[in-house]
Amino acid sequence: MIEKHVAVVAFQGISPFHLSVSSVVFGEDPSEKGILSYHVRVCAVEPGSIKTSAGYSIMLEQGLTALESADMIILPSWNLAESPPKRLISAILAAHRRGAVIVGLCLGAFVLASTGLLDGRRATTHWRYAADLARQYPGVQIDANVLWVDHGDVVTSAGAVASLDCALHLLGKDGGVDVANRVARRLVIAANRSGGHAQVVERPVEQMDDPSPMHMVMEWMLTHLDWAITVEYLAQKANYSRRHFTREFRAMTGTSPLQWLLTQRLKYARVLLETTSLGVSEIADRCGFGSQSSFRRHFLNSFGTNPRDYRRGFNRGTRAVD
Repeated sequence: MIEKHVAVVAFQGISPFHLSVSSVVFGEDPSEKGILSYHVRVCAVEPGSIKTSAGYSIMLEQGLTALESADMIILPSWNLAESPPKRLISAILAAHRRGAVIVGLCLGAFVLASTGLLDGRRATTHWRYAADLARQYPGVQIDANVLWVDHGDVVTSAGAVASLDCALHLLGKDGGVDVANRVARRLVIAANRSGGHAQVVERPVEQMDDPSPMHMVMEWMLTHLDWAITVEYLAQKANYSRRHFTREFRAMTGTSPLQWLLTQRLKYARVLLETTSLGVSEIADRCGFGSQSSFRRHFLNSFGTNPRDYRRGFNRGTRAVD
């Protein structure tokens, strides 16, 4: 069994939700996961009573010495009214030098940026504070349109719920997609929301008594995923110019037509992988990817695993899908 130590850095005024992410993903009974065990320790620069943003306090016995033996250090958020203490920065840098992974969830990216470890690198944070991060740390390449960015040694994520996605991603790297899927099912959240997903969640197609041309085109797309679809063809079906169609589509869904189509294809592919015994080649055809290689590439980019390995994480029989 693989054993790893995780140190989570708390601070005065921390949100209980931010603090709980690491515990619910990494801190459950290791026997449930079977192949790896995490030892999660919550610490603070100054151990003792820590008041949360919810009004109650928690007692922490460990200080920054917890970072000295940690394989992963998680900065779950931060109070932007205060600069990270020099002692914390020094402890993070020392841990990084010996090989620890440093994770800045949500506003924890500000702490990570203050260490200099993100200089010249792409990073993300909560979209509302992305401009502030870019202004304070101009050497960091801010991408506010993704859920998380993983460089291997340093990781950043977007807001609160994206922190769960990022933690599940890290869990999957250590224990495999089956472990991450199992924990995600226990938490009743999506198992594989990839880092490339937009922070602003795409809006679904609304059910309307008198649907607009745009709605009818979107519904047509959902029933013709296996077709080779172009933006020009979709715009023609809606009787719009290509430019007007693209603009209206983004206003309605929060993304581009082809990205939305790719997301729907990947969703359907996951259903087929989870619930049928169809071959990967046939699934690629049914979902409109054109080839197995294209299917594998998009699936890997979105979910961090290939279709065959993803399927191994499920054991639900082989029923037909309408």
